[in-house]
Amino acid sequence: MFRFGGEVPRMKVMMDYLPLVVLGLRVVGVGVQRAVGDGPRAGGGGGAASRPTTQASTQAGEGGVGHIEKSDEEWRKILTPEEYAVLRQKGTERAFTGKYDHHFEPGSYVCAACGLELFTSDTKFDSRCGWPAFYAAKAGDRVKLTRDVSYGMVRTEVTCARCGGHLGHVFDDAPDKPTGQRYCINSVSIKFIPKGKEK
Repeated sequence: MFRFGGEVPRMKVMMDYLPLVVLGLRVVGVGVQRAVGDGPRAGGGGGAASRPTTQASTQAGEGGVGHIEKSDEEWRKILTPEEYAVLRQKGTERAFTGKYDHHFEPGSYVCAACGLELFTSDTKFDSRCGWPAFYAAKAGDRVKLTRDVSYGMVRTEVTCARCGGHLGHVFDDAPDKPTGQRYCINSVSIKFIPKGKEK
């Protein structure tokens, strides 16, 4: 049997707090929606970091590097199949096959998709990992670092801050370098500009 003397106060307390519970759920819902909306990936099983759109757009971004968005179809027209597979689908070129692995001429390395200067030869070193390695990016606003838990590993993904193209990963395993970091970058994701020919 119900004992109304004990149940009514409990229900009253629940009713008093109901608006707060609803408000809390709405705030959490907005937070989840923003988290999902901020970084959807195009393509199946690990696509581009940029948001899909039907037309290209450029707008002012953080740090003044701007922001470029293109549709998947537009990226396919601009990039080679190899560049598209790595930059937009987060692929990885085979170790020791990239043209910049043992390339140490003075100059700069720009994003192969949008041309943003990302690294310089001053910070490049031979890590013997099979991919071009740098101990620092050109500036903090040139690359974006994101936690990556794909393939059962916990890593830090490096993407171009302007177009969202996948560059590689950064590791804290270079203690003999000024930053202690190793930016492990795919050669196909970057292009070399000789010193004196930079924009």
